[in-house]
Amino acid sequence: MDNITCNFVVNGRAEQISFPPNRTLLHMLREELSLSGVKEGCSHGECGSCNVILDGKLVNACLILAAEADGMEILTVEGLSDGEKLHPIQQAFVDESGMQCGACTTGMILSTKNLLDANPDPSRQQIKDALAGNFCRCTGYAKIFESVEAAAQNMKGGQR
Repeated sequence: MDNITCNFVVNGRAEQISFPPNRTLLHMLREELSLSGVKEGCSHGECGSCNVILDGKLVNACLILAAEADGMEILTVEGLSDGEKLHPIQQAFVDESGMQCGACTTGMILSTKNLLDANPDPSRQQIKDALAGNFCRCTGYAKIFESVEAAAQNMKGGQR
């Protein structure tokens, strides 16, 4: 099977990448770009571990062929931080203990970014609804919801 070549903007950087035509966006990001923040969980689009923001829309990278994203902008959790300085959402998850094993954390963080970009002051129910596509095996969700609420407070000062 011959490789195909596509162009993307990944975390603000233009990339031209060759890969097999059956490669998912998840595997292209992990294997060709070494972006390990995109996690493989269920491979069926049900756990949210592989969430990325594709042209401004939250998607499960395991369900999309990489070639379908040709010409698009992709944001992964690695693209949120500014060098060593964590994004306010990432910092809130650290400060509020919204993670344990880390398998779901990157998907939760990108779901939170997607939510807060659309609704900077969500209610607890809106947070629950926005994170409903993410599965966590460790925390029981209370600390995750508190992390999202703290992130919303942190971001009210204009940090995005």
